[in-house]
Amino acid sequence: MRAYLAIVLAALLAVGLLAGPGGAADKLRVVTTITDLKALTEAVGGNLVDVDSLARGNQNAHDLEVRPSLMVKLRRADALIINGLELDNWVEVVAQGANNPRVMVGAPGRIDASRGIPVLEVPAGRVDRSMGDVHPSGNPHYTIDPGMAPIVTQNIVDGLARLAPQRRAAFEKNRQEFLARLDQAAARWAQALAPVKGAKVVTYHNNLIYQMTRFGLVQLATLEDRPGIPPSPGHLAQLIRRMKDEQVKVIATNPWSDQRLAQRVAGEAGAQVVVLADGVGAIKGADSYIGALDHNVRTLAQALK
Repeated sequence: MRAYLAIVLAALLAVGLLAGPGGAADKLRVVTTITDLKALTEAVGGNLVDVDSLARGNQNAHDLEVRPSLMVKLRRADALIINGLELDNWVEVVAQGANNPRVMVGAPGRIDASRGIPVLEVPAGRVDRSMGDVHPSGNPHYTIDPGMAPIVTQNIVDGLARLAPQRRAAFEKNRQEFLARLDQAAARWAQALAPVKGAKVVTYHNNLIYQMTRFGLVQLATLEDRPGIPPSPGHLAQLIRRMKDEQVKVIATNPWSDQRLAQRVAGEAGAQVVVLADGVGAIKGADSYIGALDHNVRTLAQALK
């Protein structure tokens, strides 16, 4: 009888039925909407978490297609970490389909990484669809800005500690170690871009403004006439004239941008196109948070010198 009970106990422990979220034998199961948050959660959680992302790094996070496979990922999660600021509103459809009360709005397992972020480009007036994909709460593309990482990782620590309060000290220790590595890398990035500080860059979509601002560069304009809307011939003609007048030499795109259009505009304006990682895993070699920023800084420094 004792042998039988031992076997049953071992089986229950193996499937996690005897330990709740954050129990001594369990890792927290965390799902993030985007890969930047996955990387930052792994940095904070270490070996105390298992993390998956709903979006892939090379996808446009605005327009993710909701599939049943995403609902399956979220169904057993202890926590869901969202970007917020209306970047990933599609996650609500995923959450409803997953039918997981732990990650619904207002549940302890719902963690909004944008809390406390100094948001850029908050619209002053009314926003409607005629303006394109403008976010009423401001520009949501803050996660790959290294200066925002202390705030984002603190939100992650606080959220995970709600579920596993006994592990807060471990989460905070991991966070401080990661931020120390990030500070070292930031000093290297500042040095690399110091010679081109103030340089003007055109971007394809308005999702690099936080990086540009952090690195001391100026985003002159975007190829898109309005966010998320293909540019008109008139907008492109005006943009090319402006690039020539202001001697803009770089158009920064993302993997999901229309590269042929960017190349055509660059050719007419006398500029070059560079592909930047707008998130972790967006391109080869950008498979970590610091790695993605290393790629972007190196690419911009070479193109602008």
